[in-house]
Amino acid sequence: MHTDFDACVRAVQSKDSRFDGWFFTAVLTTRIYCRPSCPVVPPKVANMTFYPSAAAAQQAGFRACKRCRPDASPGSPQWNERADLVARAMRLIGDGVVDREGVPGLASRLGYSARQVERQLLAELGAGPLALARAQRAQTARLLIETTAMPMGEVAFAAGFASIRTFNDTVREVFALTPGELRARVAKGRPAAAVGSIALRLPFRRPLNPDNLFGHLAATAVPGVEEWRGGAYRRTLRLPNGPGTVSLRPGPDHIGCRLSLTDWRDLGQAISRCRRLLDLDADPLAVDALLSCDPVLAPLVAKAPGRRVPRVADGPEFAVRAVLGQQISTSAARTHAGRLVAAYGEPVADPGGGLTHLFPSPETLIERAPASLAMPQTRKDTLAALLRALVDGELDLDVGSDWQRARARLTALPGFGPWTVETIAMRALGDPDAFLPTDLGVRYAARDLGLPATPAALTRHAAAWQPWRAYATQYLWATGDHPINVLPDDDHPAAKPSDDRATSVPEGTAP
Repeated sequence: MHTDFDACVRAVQSKDSRFDGWFFTAVLTTRIYCRPSCPVVPPKVANMTFYPSAAAAQQAGFRACKRCRPDASPGSPQWNERADLVARAMRLIGDGVVDREGVPGLASRLGYSARQVERQLLAELGAGPLALARAQRAQTARLLIETTAMPMGEVAFAAGFASIRTFNDTVREVFALTPGELRARVAKGRPAAAVGSIALRLPFRRPLNPDNLFGHLAATAVPGVEEWRGGAYRRTLRLPNGPGTVSLRPGPDHIGCRLSLTDWRDLGQAISRCRRLLDLDADPLAVDALLSCDPVLAPLVAKAPGRRVPRVADGPEFAVRAVLGQQISTSAARTHAGRLVAAYGEPVADPGGGLTHLFPSPETLIERAPASLAMPQTRKDTLAALLRALVDGELDLDVGSDWQRARARLTALPGFGPWTVETIAMRALGDPDAFLPTDLGVRYAARDLGLPATPAALTRHAAAWQPWRAYATQYLWATGDHPINVLPDDDHPAAKPSDDRATSVPEGTAP
């Protein structure tokens, strides 16, 4: 969008928050860059120039505005809507791959040369992978400086900087303040975060309907790994440098997030996973505008706009849970997963909470779990095949995966029919166009709304909903009375009776 100068000017002059994260406004006279909704008086048109990323603006010598904090704006929805090289690279950079593995590691995961990745990112975003990772480190450093009492040296290394000098230079360059001045600007008397804990706000584009988002996560919560407690969804996180826990609380203009981490180096990745889990970088106005063109969906969208797709914090974990949930109810799937966690999960500490374990990794499960589970032999074989593919590297379900290649690999596994493949594509891969025409909840909703009844006919009708069929599925599911559609109002919503309207049909049903 940054190349459409007139459209960008209109967005800036109207202070339109819908475009926060889509592009950044740089002011040539002040050398400051802002988000489109910055509350200050807009600059003269002649003094405006636009960049596709905060990293590109920083690389061009502009510093972040102290009023609108553009470095903390919602991420561009493009990186969750697309599956090309640049989008996959951006998802991996957000997940901290460059900090952990360098540019060669990023290129290896993408299956391209480092030179090709650099060229593609520079052409579209005006910044290479190192500059993009540096911008992310700067934002992580700012969070730690402003919300904790950590010594600056520890902040530097926790944020991913190789040296304190680089940390100091970057903070001064990006924010026009020293690290000490940044901390001094925080309101006096604000309590610093407890050791290993940090509270922050996760911004999103409005509207956001939390009912199906948090309702789904709470109703399908695996005991010991996830829970709803005190008005917040909580879960454990498997992170590169140690386990963590997160509490996510819906608010009118942000999601309250409290992270407890073993190692601060995982902060950026933990935030990225939380945003992905709640689909916070979506563009709800674009989604709802297209779906409202269908006269059947239009009343559903008008009644509760801004539905998000509940996604996951760990792709392989969800794939295992999807297999466990084949042909059974939501409640039974939770029970199976809970037993798996209790037997093979890694224990974690959660003082005052009910989180007890990390979900077991594929490497742990492949040795012992399939044979010991109380389920049909065919499903044991399906789970064993999935675990082998994950451990051997034949199947990639991480944030930077190729959606169509992952679909093809899943389809080739025994016991993986359309429902399981598309469920994983929707929630683990994050494909916004994944669709479940054989799902019982979708079929019941179609019948009640007068949509085509058979999966094949419904698929043909749903072609008009592309590329947002995963969001259309959320609106269809919302017509039922399943607990996934209700924002929990007690401490144990997952204990509510479950019906089978949002569970699978037997694999092999024709799409």
